[in-house]
Amino acid sequence: MVINTLDSRVIAAPMAGGPSTPELVAAVGEAGGLGFLAGGYLPVNALAEQIAEVWATTSRPFGVNLFVPAVANTYAAARDGLAGAERERAVAAYRTMLAGEAERMGVELPQPRPGDTDDWDRKLDLVVRERVPVVSFTFGLPGGAVLAELRRVGIETMATVTDVPEAEAALAAGVDALCVQGPGAGGHRGTLDEGKDPADVELVELVRAVRSRTEVPIVAAGGVAAPQQAAELRIAGADAVQLGTAFLLTPEAGTGRAYRHALCDPSHRETVVTRAFSGRWARALETDFVRAHGPHAPAAYPEVHHVTTALRRASAAADSPELLALWAGTGWREARAVPAATVVREFAAAFASALVPD
Repeated sequence: MVINTLDSRVIAAPMAGGPSTPELVAAVGEAGGLGFLAGGYLPVNALAEQIAEVWATTSRPFGVNLFVPAVANTYAAARDGLAGAERERAVAAYRTMLAGEAERMGVELPQPRPGDTDDWDRKLDLVVRERVPVVSFTFGLPGGAVLAELRRVGIETMATVTDVPEAEAALAAGVDALCVQGPGAGGHRGTLDEGKDPADVELVELVRAVRSRTEVPIVAAGGVAAPQQAAELRIAGADAVQLGTAFLLTPEAGTGRAYRHALCDPSHRETVVTRAFSGRWARALETDFVRAHGPHAPAAYPEVHHVTTALRRASAAADSPELLALWAGTGWREARAVPAATVVREFAAAFASALVPD
């Protein structure tokens, strides 16, 4: 397994929307870790360019993360969420609620695109053609045929899970590794069912529970903000730790200026888990937009994501964090503007120093 051969058992989380760049992926790889490109939301051609840039920059292994669309999700429990006419009405009502924000920003809210697959098939073809070393999946479990094809060409697979039943389902599906995500994670919670409320079991406890059920590599993720946490997670049974928020302020990350300023702004005091921006639960810095609209956002991904896209882009263009999805883990205050290699070294040293019980 690639994870078990890393010099540094530190993984850079795939952060969709810009922060995960080829430069960041290469820097983490050169420091001995494993960087991930974020395939979610990204057009296929843009993802192809990023993969080519990583291949041209480093000889170190790397990964690509893909969002599993509802039509390809084989997770048996993900079948009873908001659907049909009720779903359409809920999304339409939320879009109407945001009309005032759109008028103020001078934009038109896009129409929802129900059934959007994020170019799932073409992205799968791309990672196979490019022989990406590791492919991870979020928001669902791909079918056995997909996993078998990736295995056939030598690609290792990993699924994001948020509780023990999801981990067991992923293992039954045949993935090679698990990204076990705890409640402190910034950005989207990786529940396999969009309508599900994520578990609040602490990450150390969750890793310990999953480890008791399998020997496959476990990557511990979600709110890992300080090196000492990496040591604790290794003792609990993790084979590596995945960091996202810790890399947001590094110079290699594609984090926008307004986003960077918000992360350092002392007026932000809390992170909250909200559906306001995408229709899926995700942890972000609390803002007026989140407070006003989060309680009304339906569990409807990717429709809510599409509806709010213009607002987020307008806010970024105005260099304002007001309507941005300021994804951040619970330990965001620990993030620093240092090179990515420094982050890798600090967490890797703590992870390696942990004394694992026999």
